[in-house]
Amino acid sequence: MDLFARSWSALRGAVAELRDEDLAQPSGCAGWLVRDLVCHLIIDAQDVLITLVTPAETAPTRNALTYWEVADTPPTGDDPLDALIVRLAAAYQEPWLLKFHLDDVGSAAGRAADLADPRLRVSTKDEVLTAGDYLRAYVLEWTLHHLDLIAHLPGAAEPPAESMARCREMLEQIAGTAFPGSWSDRDVLLVGTGRRAPTDAERAELGELTGKLPFVLG
Repeated sequence: MDLFARSWSALRGAVAELRDEDLAQPSGCAGWLVRDLVCHLIIDAQDVLITLVTPAETAPTRNALTYWEVADTPPTGDDPLDALIVRLAAAYQEPWLLKFHLDDVGSAAGRAADLADPRLRVSTKDEVLTAGDYLRAYVLEWTLHHLDLIAHLPGAAEPPAESMARCREMLEQIAGTAFPGSWSDRDVLLVGTGRRAPTDAERAELGELTGKLPFVLG
């Protein structure tokens, strides 16, 4: 629960520091500019708010790890929902409006998470989780998208170290295997989720794991 707050606060802070011209730079998400990613984060924040007020009576069907569906093909940006995000982002003709909307809805999502009972069962995507597991799952969402946000913005603040360390653990549990211990948490997340291709030297270290990459989370 604490890492949710830290990772979300850090991501919102990184968005707040963006210059107008930064919003027009490519993001780490295929087919999306930084402004498109920020628009997606607004929708993510809305999803958090909706989920936390959608209680469920049945037993949990997912946890923080099994919440994620794993594919082996990175998105191309051609999906209709991805394309919708681009059109929505373009509707914010003034960059400050986009940042203001995220701060407004994002702050509310953060407060809702702080107030949530981690034992509460909630429903999302036709699945049931405890609120605690749902918020823990979102640490991975916030951290990966923080890396996407700054992918082409040298000098921008990175996600909190403790968030990246936890997300590495989560990814290794999802993958069912460990990445080389010499790798940084950042490199594990980028290579492991297909955000960048491994170098030849990294492929040699990965061995058979190379054939399982990437683990695309959705």
